Amino acid sequence: MMLNDSKIAAYTAILQEELLLATGCTEPIAVAYCAAKLREVLGGKPEKILAEISGNILKNVKSVVVPNTGGRRGIDAAIAVGIVAGDADAELQVIANVTEADVAAIQTYLDSTDIRVTCPETPCLLDIKLTGWREGHHACVRVANNHTNIIYMEKDGNILRELPVTGNAEDNLQDKSVLNVQDIITFAETVPLDNIRPTVGRQIEKNTAIAAEGLQNSWGANIGSTLLESSQDWATQARAWAAAGSDARMNGCEMPVVIVSGSGNQGITASVPVWKYGKLMGADDDTILRAVCLSDLITIHQKTGIGRLSAYCGAVSAGVGAGCGIAWLRGADCEGISHTLENAVAMISGCICDGAKASCASKIAMGVSCGILGYDMYAGGNNFRPGDGILGDDVEDTIRNVGVLAAQGMRETDRVILKIMTE
Repeated sequence: MMLNDSKIAAYTAILQEELLLATGCTEPIAVAYCAAKLREVLGGKPEKILAEISGNILKNVKSVVVPNTGGRRGIDAAIAVGIVAGDADAELQVIANVTEADVAAIQTYLDSTDIRVTCPETPCLLDIKLTGWREGHHACVRVANNHTNIIYMEKDGNILRELPVTGNAEDNLQDKSVLNVQDIITFAETVPLDNIRPTVGRQIEKNTAIAAEGLQNSWGANIGSTLLESSQDWATQARAWAAAGSDARMNGCEMPVVIVSGSGNQGITASVPVWKYGKLMGADDDTILRAVCLSDLITIHQKTGIGRLSAYCGAVSAGVGAGCGIAWLRGADCEGISHTLENAVAMISGCICDGAKASCASKIAMGVSCGILGYDMYAGGNNFRPGDGILGDDVEDTIRNVGVLAAQGMRETDRVILKIMTE
């Protein structure tokens, strides 16, 4: 069976939009991008900055190392590197080309600049508003819903750009209502490889490279290398390689990553375990490419209802996606992949996101483990049943239920997490 041309084009466009190259955790990078744009609009480095940011941005910037800052963490560091050396035209690569001289200048800028950070109420989970003052002038830039989506720019009272403020993270993005598990499988199996090689192929190249770095050197809590100390079986290797990529990325590695659903950790998780299993089983590169494509789209499908940022850990959604990609490599059809997804989300849904940091690597390992176990259950004739907990009547119903759980049910959880982290 083949999909029609319009659906093939839609799925290809979704991958092109989602699989972007980013240097560093995407939330501090979004702050740095906004800061670089502020400097551009203001015409120079601000002498004073007011940062008004949403709780989920604060949560995801607080503990992660910002690359090219000399090991610094937090909102101030992300703002400073964006102001001192950011290239706004590079978007998620905004701080990819910071020099050693720039790193030295970051502390000088921090010492001489009044940066005030507040966390006002906002309908947008991803919301960054920076206002800067310099030599009698002021400017304001606001990014919302998506990491490079500028909705407002103003200088000295002159509005340069203004878009409506909504709480919908899917605004201005490709329509993802076309996604469903059956068509995702058909697309992955039949799409001309030239449609996905530029996106998925680059994802495999970049994300396996940072995973190798995470295993070769000491990064963060070294979850990846710790896993390999206990076992070298294929499932452990798949988990360890994914975790190692996060080990490096969360702790300041400057190597770029191809993201999924706005997240480098999700981009790593959706691709690296599938690639590693494919290599271990002797699959050819084209087959692995299709399997990673399937994993990416299953991840994106789950995340559409959840949103870009949430109290629901996105890495586990990608771990479930990876489990489905591996299941396909193991011979699963639509029934097997659907049960893999349902079994896995029944096990791990509710794992919290308490910000980007070293422990994300361990959540990645758990997510991949549940994804693999989900298919092992199906292969052995064992599945959770519709109506068990949040499981729906079928896989699409279950995905919708997870979206409701994350986007609505865990709102108070998100507020409590933020309260704990800030107090």
